[in-house]
Amino acid sequence: MLTSQRKREILDTLAHDGHLIAKALSERFAVSEDTIRRDLRELAAEGLLQRVHGGALPSSPAVANLTLRENLSSPAKERIARAAAQLVAPGHTIIVDGGTTSIQLVRCLPKSLTATVVTHSPHVAVALADHLDIEVILIGGRLFRHSMVTVGAAAIEALRHIRADMYFMGVTGVHLRAGLSTGDLEEAYMKRALASQAAETIVLASHEKINAASRCKIGDLGLANSIVLERESPPAFIDALERLNITVVRS
Repeated sequence: MLTSQRKREILDTLAHDGHLIAKALSERFAVSEDTIRRDLRELAAEGLLQRVHGGALPSSPAVANLTLRENLSSPAKERIARAAAQLVAPGHTIIVDGGTTSIQLVRCLPKSLTATVVTHSPHVAVALADHLDIEVILIGGRLFRHSMVTVGAAAIEALRHIRADMYFMGVTGVHLRAGLSTGDLEEAYMKRALASQAAETIVLASHEKINAASRCKIGDLGLANSIVLERESPPAFIDALERLNITVVRS
């Protein structure tokens, strides 16, 4: 079998099963595990999968920078944002992550809402400029330009003085085995710190993030109390979340 044909079958298997085990692939194709690992390395370098110990997972396509993602904003993300915004009640203190869905979320908040929004995203803060009854607390730190959010020790230290009702978390991957993930290590630490300061963590996940993984793990799925998904999300995936006692909010 040609290498190109084997790689195509590897990707077909990944699309069908949602994960790959290197040893099983080695036996299936009658090649060494070193050969399979090389195939996986090359496919990962092309952004076609995410390597993990012993195999691979689907790679999340949601890793482009914020400017590109804003240009690709979809009606599905807008529906997720509206559903998430409906969870916010007057008097709440909420933490809002960076990202295109988060920006849509705060734009969906009623202009008359009295609440406090804590964010490490300058874009989210600016989107609230016309919400005169919402107090905006912008967390400082080092600007991570890829996602246009602040990260680092200064940002995490500032968070220690915040107690929030809810944290709306953006991710690039939600996988039943790999958990919640993102593309940058410091961003992953920051998201975990944000979650630790809220009574409830709500993950925003459009379809391209489901059953996908990025290289930096934020935490297990249990870190989320609720996940806002598209109504058309795979029923088996929703059932698995509910078995983990994670509330599913359909948009």
